[in-house]
Amino acid sequence: MKRLLTRPFYIRLVGILAGLVVLAAAALAVYSWLLLPRIDRWGVTDAEITAVFPGDELVPAPLEVVNRGVTIHAEPEKIYPWLLQLGADRGGLYSYTVLENLAQCPMTNADRIHPEWQDLKVGDLVKLCPKEPGPPPYIVAALTPNRSMVLGHQDNGQWVEEWEFNIIPQADGTSRLVTRTRTTTVGGFWAALHPITFVMERGLLLGVKERAEK
Repeated sequence: MKRLLTRPFYIRLVGILAGLVVLAAAALAVYSWLLLPRIDRWGVTDAEITAVFPGDELVPAPLEVVNRGVTIHAEPEKIYPWLLQLGADRGGLYSYTVLENLAQCPMTNADRIHPEWQDLKVGDLVKLCPKEPGPPPYIVAALTPNRSMVLGHQDNGQWVEEWEFNIIPQADGTSRLVTRTRTTTVGGFWAALHPITFVMERGLLLGVKERAEK
């Protein structure tokens, strides 16, 4: 008798679980088909997506390419110094402090140019978290004054990921700041992290814009 009484409960439970699976699959489909293409080209034009930028050659066969950009009402000379002092132990990442704290990576995002942080060189490290343990720091791969900064990660001496910051002056006196990531590290944990990196990089771009326009 008890077994008969509990059958409706298990049937409902199976139905709920099946519904959750369908809902999760639908959410994944929406993310993959609608949101992912948008966040991977947020703020950029078709011409910027197809453009060749310094650093592209470091990862010639990427499994994933992401482009994002913003228009800044300032000359490249007003933007580049903010890039040079990027780093959790330097000028910060100009992104969302609340999220940085939630990730256990509290930092101070600079609101002025610090001369002591303008000496960035190829081979230097750019940290994403001020304390250990933390994500591996980026290595400065290339610098072109007032035009580009290229960071990356290596594995056994080979570049497996590069993160570009490209400043493109416009005829109207504004500048485009376009970031590009080319990576061979995809799937699993990195796929789950993808929307979070979008939010933080968007915050970074807008943070640089706000500071440079001041």
